[in-house]
Amino acid sequence: MSFFVVIPARYDSRRLPGKPLADIAGIPMIQYVYESAKKSSAEDVIVATDDSRILEAVEKFGGKALLTSKDHRSGTERIQEVTNELDLSLNDIVVNVQGDEPLIPPEAIDIVAASLKGKKDFGIATLCESATEGMENPNIVKVVMNSFGEALYFSRSPIPYSTNSNNYFRHIGLYAYRVDTLNKFVNFPASIYEDSENLEQLRALDFGLKIHVTVCDFNIPPGVDTPKDLNAVRALIP
Repeated sequence: MSFFVVIPARYDSRRLPGKPLADIAGIPMIQYVYESAKKSSAEDVIVATDDSRILEAVEKFGGKALLTSKDHRSGTERIQEVTNELDLSLNDIVVNVQGDEPLIPPEAIDIVAASLKGKKDFGIATLCESATEGMENPNIVKVVMNSFGEALYFSRSPIPYSTNSNNYFRHIGLYAYRVDTLNKFVNFPASIYEDSENLEQLRALDFGLKIHVTVCDFNIPPGVDTPKDLNAVRALIP
């Protein structure tokens, strides 16, 4: 199965500036992400960045990177620029692996790509896992799906309301896109729900794009959003 991985990596993170270059056991975070993606079945892996320091760091460890516009509102727009640069076809699949996911399992990348390839009526695919803890934490995004695996809504609030703590699913921010859908998505304006929740994927639902959600049967470690998260990852990597 052929697909591409693009890793958006922005330097100016509000909570953790220079995050992709954060040192973890003597190696920049972006290298861990890149090397995990290379272990997947992807045809190629490219870092999409807005900063020459990240570009140079990737090239130093032998990776591929492209310098993209600083005007993009999101990593998704950065990825779409790269798909144009690579002249990918409209039916090609590109997987968005966030640049702050140093512990992302390569098999998760393969699963989300295969999920989209097998669902011809969907333009986007993503992952989730069953969760019982931390559901009140707004940094943990929750998702609800219908019986066909189609996303109904994503929220920072605990959804659905339930007295049964086993009914929650933590969204994993790993996406596969068909290039045609990606081109449409970046041209939609921000939606009211996207602005309310600060969740870009709600724009897709608001404009009628179908997102397929696969429930993973193995744990996927969370990414790095804060200095506390970074220290937790450092503790896991000797």
